[in-house]
Amino acid sequence: MADEEDVDVDEAPEPKKKSPIILIVVLVLLTIGICVGITFAVTTTLMSSAAIEQANNSAVMHHDPGIFKQLGDEKEGILVNVGGQKAGKFLKTKIILELNPGKKDVVVEGVVSPVADTKMMDTVLQVLRSSKLDEFDASKQDELKKKIKEEINGVLGEGTVYDVYITSFLLQ
Repeated sequence: MADEEDVDVDEAPEPKKKSPIILIVVLVLLTIGICVGITFAVTTTLMSSAAIEQANNSAVMHHDPGIFKQLGDEKEGILVNVGGQKAGKFLKTKIILELNPGKKDVVVEGVVSPVADTKMMDTVLQVLRSSKLDEFDASKQDELKKKIKEEINGVLGEGTVYDVYITSFLLQ
């Protein structure tokens, strides 16, 4: 028996070494966690800025029905020379503006005030006369409408014009 006890003492258990596989797994999981955190932070930042931009755009798009006002003569619309004096080109167009009915200095009891009408017509004529011939291309019509809207809103106050519609367009 004494011999058996000596054998047990001599064969003391060695401390277990941590496997390198466990260390690698922990590092991989830690790296994945960091990547997920960074992805979440970037995505929420981008999504929140996109949501704010969409909310701003939807606020502009969703509005009370506006007052529609055609500029120029009811039958003829607007006739203006474009492209400078030497170009000899004329534009005949019908432009309809959708106006904010809440602007009391522009719309009075559902009717556009004569002062606002004159300012809108003057502004549109200035935009059309100052535009170059290549700006009247059909592919650039949205840019022209945006420019007209911005200029009129600059003169009459932001939010006066909801939208610009071009119902007739003849360039000779």
